[in-house]
Amino acid sequence: MNDFLPIILSIVAALVVVGGLVPVLVKARKSGATYSGTRDSNDPVQSSAAGGGTLVEDRPDSVTAPAPTFDGATEGVDVPDDAAGLETIPRDTPAPVDGRLTRLRARLVKSNNILGKGLLALLSGDKIDENVWDEVEETLLMADLGTEPTMELVDALRERVKVLGTRSPEHVKAMLREELVKLVDPDMDRSLNVTRKADRPAVVLVVGVNGVGKTTTVGKLARVLVAEDKDVLLGAADTFRAAAAEQLATWGQRVGVPTVKSDVDGADPASVAYEAVKAGVDQEVDVVMVDTAGRLQNKTGLMDELGKVKRVIEKLAEVDEVLLVLDATTGQNGLNQARVFAEVVNITGIVLTKLDGTAKGGIVVAIQKSLGVPVKLIGLGEGPDDLAPFDAESFVDALLN
Repeated sequence: MNDFLPIILSIVAALVVVGGLVPVLVKARKSGATYSGTRDSNDPVQSSAAGGGTLVEDRPDSVTAPAPTFDGATEGVDVPDDAAGLETIPRDTPAPVDGRLTRLRARLVKSNNILGKGLLALLSGDKIDENVWDEVEETLLMADLGTEPTMELVDALRERVKVLGTRSPEHVKAMLREELVKLVDPDMDRSLNVTRKADRPAVVLVVGVNGVGKTTTVGKLARVLVAEDKDVLLGAADTFRAAAAEQLATWGQRVGVPTVKSDVDGADPASVAYEAVKAGVDQEVDVVMVDTAGRLQNKTGLMDELGKVKRVIEKLAEVDEVLLVLDATTGQNGLNQARVFAEVVNITGIVLTKLDGTAKGGIVVAIQKSLGVPVKLIGLGEGPDDLAPFDAESFVDALLN
């Protein structure tokens, strides 16, 4: 019996060790996902996303999942139902940039031309007196142009009308176009800094208050970047809004890019952002886009949290773009939001969403004049391709046509 005692003790000890390892292995399997493939031959085979239940989803070719909402829009997307009541989501191919710009321009002509046509009607009259100039000023202010830009434009128009003495619609339209283009400022750099550096990806941080469409904007922009043959990774650092991470992951699945997210409700957003950038560095992707929570600009703690997210990311890589998403329909309130965000993070560009029939085009000028930051992207609808680069001259032409 004594001869078997060491053997029995060894077996018991082995069982205890194996029993202790099982939970660890199960947890590791749950929290450590890998990409389905590597970008380059020298990439590591796996990229661990450990820590706090953070998951790195596989890069899908297609996916079967519950129907995405895309904020209520599935315009132009063919998503068939299968027998189980789920949807097979194919990888999307975005429309070419030129085609999207043409379609957006046509929609802008229909929705925002009240400003341009109103000014043309006033300035093309037989008599331009003080009453007319008062109406011009009122029209510009109601279009959310802002007080300073309004006075600047009115003064310039007064001088030109006085010097030229013209009343023909063609001359007035050409004059008005030139002055509006100057206000919108075609010389501002509106390019997106999404070029990979030598040893790290470009990092884009997307910020803004609740309800402006940040997550949707991240998804739409990911479509555009994928169409430009960029390798993209998404970070779901909005850990406060219910289903925000799932919404972003669905966008990622649709365009075939992985999403780093947390499976823990209320997880630290800075930690998720850090893991996203780390995964992007490890996998040598071109661009990491980080979606953040919709922070109320009057809540100091939440704004401090946003600053923390940026600081934590910068431990790994520089933040190349901070895009502030604004709802164009909020007018001057959106301008107030922009100012507060600019105090917390260094905003590099504005994305104006919902620039449709209820929005007023003057907000573009007001925001740029106030912050000195260019509007880089505009959205005129909720369809997956309703996002395009902002072009000053095209915007003014749409207002006046």
